[in-house]
Amino acid sequence: MSDNQTERLIDQLRDARARTMALIDGLSPAQMMGPRLAIVNPLLWEIGHAAYFYEYWVLRQHLGQAPATSSVDTLYDSITIAHDDRWDLPLPDLEATLAYIDDVEQRVVDALRQGDDPRRDYLAQYAVFHHDMHNEAYTYTRQTLGYPVPAIDRPGDAGPNGGALPGDVRIPGGTFQLGASTEDGFVFDNEKWAHPVEIAPFAISRAAVSYGDFLPFVEAGGYDDRAFWDESGWQWRLEAALEHPRYWRQTAQGWEERSFDCWRPLPLDAAVIHVSWYEAQAYCRWAGRRLPTEAEWEVAAAGEPSPNGDSLAATKRRFPWGNTAPGPQQANLDGFALGTIAVGALPGSDSAFGCRQMIGNVWEWTQDTFGPYPGFTPDMYQDYSQPLFGITKVLRGGAWTTRGRMIRNTWRTYYGPERNDVFAGFRTCAVTA
Repeated sequence: MSDNQTERLIDQLRDARARTMALIDGLSPAQMMGPRLAIVNPLLWEIGHAAYFYEYWVLRQHLGQAPATSSVDTLYDSITIAHDDRWDLPLPDLEATLAYIDDVEQRVVDALRQGDDPRRDYLAQYAVFHHDMHNEAYTYTRQTLGYPVPAIDRPGDAGPNGGALPGDVRIPGGTFQLGASTEDGFVFDNEKWAHPVEIAPFAISRAAVSYGDFLPFVEAGGYDDRAFWDESGWQWRLEAALEHPRYWRQTAQGWEERSFDCWRPLPLDAAVIHVSWYEAQAYCRWAGRRLPTEAEWEVAAAGEPSPNGDSLAATKRRFPWGNTAPGPQQANLDGFALGTIAVGALPGSDSAFGCRQMIGNVWEWTQDTFGPYPGFTPDMYQDYSQPLFGITKVLRGGAWTTRGRMIRNTWRTYYGPERNDVFAGFRTCAVTA
């Protein structure tokens, strides 16, 4: 790796650390632990775990350095420490935790500057992206627990308002290479490798479902009508006791949504967020629509039409708009907007077929259950993907809080179908092409 590439990776590492500091800034010791919930970690534990990941994989497993302390594995190893036990650990206080993070960061930086070592650089990049994913988790933890709005906004970066964007685009059928290729640089194990799939012609919405689209489903009693829910979804709805999305309320002034610790009127043109796969499915049945398959989603984002437009071309894009990295005119990423923006904004984000904002704004549920691609082999961190195969659903595209340096068309994330705390929304397909 060149000196410029090394320094860019170091800048990413430090930027991830700076985002962590912004996301915990102002929180009390009690807030840094928070309540024992299945969907969040104690923040004091989680920030130490993110540093431990760098230490374990880069410094210890690859470079053979000794552990920072004799107890570090019993504090921060997410594989061996059960989720519910993380509140009961003898965790260092915040000052000592930050000192540990400082020490690990400096040792990783020093290691990165010691000559050429592709394996070391791969592991460090993996750890930065792992850190980025935890920063997204810290953000939704603040939302889940109703903590104050984090001080990460940078007004104007999300682009202008754009209103609604109704209608579908029609996409021809053909053979498509689903997944990442060996030319794509760093990719995770669940993206490997591109393989041919046959795609039938389909029609998909130009934009994600907005609050204004979803509200009529709520007001029509969609949450109370069993006909729109499958058996597991209905049982989840009953147990959750929901009559509307979890962060909504109806007041004398109209519908509002809680964003961190603030209530605001529903932003009707913005992409709806914090809805589960079950809720997305119920909406689709009510609207006479369906969720796209994972392959259809990637075709709409990455595919291109053949010259005559009646089939799919062999070419494929890294991002919907092309192969250049996302900027503020292409995607609502990196957290600065502090929420979703209008689904019609950012025309520069359009894919070859005319789908808008397939990267950023909101993670989009797909129909598919998360599973391996043909020939799957786990990477060094074997618990990243395979324990979740068969039990989670695939989401694509990233959300407003996702870091632009890591997202791309082939990226796959995954959550249980009940998760409505994460930054998830959806777009829909016509039932028939």
